[in-house]
Amino acid sequence: MKQLPYDEIQIRDLEVFAHHGVFSEETKLGQKFLVSLTMYTNTRTAGISDCLAQSIDYGAVCRFMTTFLREHTYHLIEAAAEHLASALLQQFPLLCGVMLEIKKPWAPIGLPLDTVSIKIQRFWHDAYIGLGSNLGDKRGYLDFAVERLRQSAGCRVKEISSYMVTKPYGGVAQDDFLNACLHLQTYLPPMELLGVLHGIEQEAHRERVIHWGPRTLDLDILLYDDLVMETELLTIPHLQMHLRDFVLQPLAQIAPYLKHPVLGKTIACLAKEREQESETCP
Repeated sequence: MKQLPYDEIQIRDLEVFAHHGVFSEETKLGQKFLVSLTMYTNTRTAGISDCLAQSIDYGAVCRFMTTFLREHTYHLIEAAAEHLASALLQQFPLLCGVMLEIKKPWAPIGLPLDTVSIKIQRFWHDAYIGLGSNLGDKRGYLDFAVERLRQSAGCRVKEISSYMVTKPYGGVAQDDFLNACLHLQTYLPPMELLGVLHGIEQEAHRERVIHWGPRTLDLDILLYDDLVMETELLTIPHLQMHLRDFVLQPLAQIAPYLKHPVLGKTIACLAKEREQESETCP
């Protein structure tokens, strides 16, 4: 989660009568739920202007949550919370994140209790994605990837670099690449985002036959906030991104002052260093 100085707007124990639960009587008869929400945002502009249009209308939020929970049915309150949090982040543009709690005071377990609840936090994150193609309609494949990301739930494309022609990397004889980088806001965790990217690659008929070989579409997570992680399937920051002109040049165009979380240098600095190395070692 981002550790930023967000302001908070809080809603406490909104009562909603809805039909969520594992047992048939819960989905048929319904029961009371209590919803509490902390909205993470920046209230500075609204505080200065005293204008509701520049803040989040908590009345509209309450009506939205009530309607959502009444119109959808889930077996688990975990599912109700997850889908509601996603819907809130997509519906209200000024939301940076939410902490959502759904309480179930009438939980049918046959024992005395006050309430059962689920509490989750979901935030928008800043990810930077590398795009590349060197087969077929290269520009068409990059355009396709950008449009599919725009259409993907939990993703907002914020900025795209120019498309740049670059030489292939890795020593495999092949055509030049067309490369770009884009800034993506997403509330998907890294592994889910990777799954979305792989799905888009498959739609573009990407085949993983030769390592560093030709491909219709290549999509890579370069950075995800200031996260540092390494798994068998995903490494963030992207391995060797600081050595690759086809990453640094377009990324420096849209995020020159973004810092590499391991090296501590800005993208502009890394691109300049790489350029100087290329000039001394042709």
